[in-house]
Amino acid sequence: MHASTRTPGAPAALGPPQQTGIPPFLLKTVITALIGGFTYALTNAVDQPEVWKLTVSVFVAGAAMIVQYMVDFERRLGAVEHSLTRHNTEMKELVAEGFAKINHATELFGLVEGSALRADGVTRLVRNATMVGSEGPEIMKAFAQAEVTRLGTLMANLHQKHADYDGEDHDWIVTLTQCASHTIDATSTSVDHDFWPTELGQRYLRAQRDAIHEHGVSIRRLFIVNTPQEIDEELLQLVEHQKGLGIEVRVLALSELPPTAGIDTTNDFIVFDHSLSYEVEPDLRGMNAKTTLDLRDDRVARRIKRFEELWKAGEEEPEPDE
Repeated sequence: MHASTRTPGAPAALGPPQQTGIPPFLLKTVITALIGGFTYALTNAVDQPEVWKLTVSVFVAGAAMIVQYMVDFERRLGAVEHSLTRHNTEMKELVAEGFAKINHATELFGLVEGSALRADGVTRLVRNATMVGSEGPEIMKAFAQAEVTRLGTLMANLHQKHADYDGEDHDWIVTLTQCASHTIDATSTSVDHDFWPTELGQRYLRAQRDAIHEHGVSIRRLFIVNTPQEIDEELLQLVEHQKGLGIEVRVLALSELPPTAGIDTTNDFIVFDHSLSYEVEPDLRGMNAKTTLDLRDDRVARRIKRFEELWKAGEEEPEPDE
């Protein structure tokens, strides 16, 4: 036997009468005949004409038949009312849920329209993300989900004006260079010694060249060494190469700084459009361990001030140390 699925304590749903194995019409006929026969038997106890007995029996039997149909009709009408009430409730819930989704989508679209982001780019991202999520192997879906999550986290962090990236960044630096519209002020310490010949270093330089010649961006780079003895032919060749790209370049030896300027920390950072500071933090092995985007006004202002201080102390035409 199957266990009942009705929730304990819940009222039983109204519906047609339970089937007993006898057709309903035949059952009503049998009940009507029995009541008619019982009525006829009772009328035999009185001294009345046979016609009167038959009339009374037929009348009572007919009334019993009508009552049965009325009871059955009331039961069925109650079932219909219950079904309509339940259907109406479900429809109200569906409509409310649908309107809630529409309101949510309208709110999101309004936020996109009112933001500085291009609406077509955001909608294209959503549309393509949903297409990826509906087809393809599981590894692709998992990767797409991870990228959407990462992008969402980045947007939230940028809203808070501070974003971190573990390890060396391979995308932000080039994208920011392509997005710059006015200035790029960058330092380059000994940590970057092996960076420039790499594929990323070359992409970065190409992006800077294009920013200068195609968008009129002013780019300054300050190479920072510890002592004048580190100014060698290799560094000077790098300086000349970047000057050839249109970058203003100077070289600074930290040991030559006045004491008041030398007490501040000096690490790699880039200030884009005087609005965003891109910073790299090396670990104890000299490897780039963390990349940070900082848009906080006070932090950016300190970086701008520090760069100007170091830039003034740098040499435009450095000579190799003999």
